[in-house]
Amino acid sequence: MCELLGMECNVPTDIVFSFSGLRQRGGKTGPHADGWGLAFYEGRATRVFLEPAAACHSPLASFLAAHPIKTLLAVGHIRRRTRGPTTLANTHPFVRELWGRNWVFAHNGTLRTVRRFKLGRFQPVGTTDSEYAYCVLLEALRSAFPDYPRRVSDLWQAVADVGADLGAHGTFNFLLGDGRHLYARCATRLCHVIRRAPFGAAMLADDDLRVDFSAVTTARDRVAVVATTPLTTNEVWTQGRPGELWVFDGGLLRATLPSTRRAALPAARPAPGHPADRPRAFCDQAPSSPGAVDRLAGSLGQLPLTKSPA
Repeated sequence: MCELLGMECNVPTDIVFSFSGLRQRGGKTGPHADGWGLAFYEGRATRVFLEPAAACHSPLASFLAAHPIKTLLAVGHIRRRTRGPTTLANTHPFVRELWGRNWVFAHNGTLRTVRRFKLGRFQPVGTTDSEYAYCVLLEALRSAFPDYPRRVSDLWQAVADVGADLGAHGTFNFLLGDGRHLYARCATRLCHVIRRAPFGAAMLADDDLRVDFSAVTTARDRVAVVATTPLTTNEVWTQGRPGELWVFDGGLLRATLPSTRRAALPAARPAPGHPADRPRAFCDQAPSSPGAVDRLAGSLGQLPLTKSPA
């Protein structure tokens, strides 16, 4: 399996602290030594750094730590391969263009029967089940919407729905970025923390590093960090529940949606003393219009596959 790292915030922020902890798990404190990658958004475009080698020993990873890149949205990944050789083509995160913007995707898990879906416009470059699933996901979105939806909650629900269908074929923890939102689906393990005023100090679990965020932030800053397991020892992380999708925007958790074929799941609850941020008003209503979901279901129905039991 692999490990995921995502960051979404309301002001440009660097991911050096969190990545410093994650990269130790890439061959030093963890076995995920088969490649690593980081993608940084700048508007609709991305800077992507990939290397099919252990992150903990990588000069390129050290360079990024020494030369921080500030961004509103970043997606990272360290790989422990299960399917596909250790090559650049199989290194996450993967990037594709849809609706005139870059979409970034990273996956943790194995989808053994995902190739039962037929591909469309999007084709994998490598041989992983992860990239194949990503191509299927984007094709379903492209077929469901002619352009980036004006009502973003339609898009949120569509991502949750496709995640549920693909998740029926194995383990589908993923991070997905579109330059505006960070989507995070939990199948087995995923957690997040939202850093905001009043800021305090944080200590990494995998490296001897401590940062006092109050010295490097302002009162209006908000930073959401998502990881497979907590990266720090002295912060309260909210654990995801299998079969749910988080949507982050502006450094806040905007929605928690069911992403499963079973009945809807309740939203994840933070530990006492850390109340969840209230979603925007329209998130309290039905998350998408019937038309959008019907179109999505139709697009998936056009992809021949043998359905796994729910």
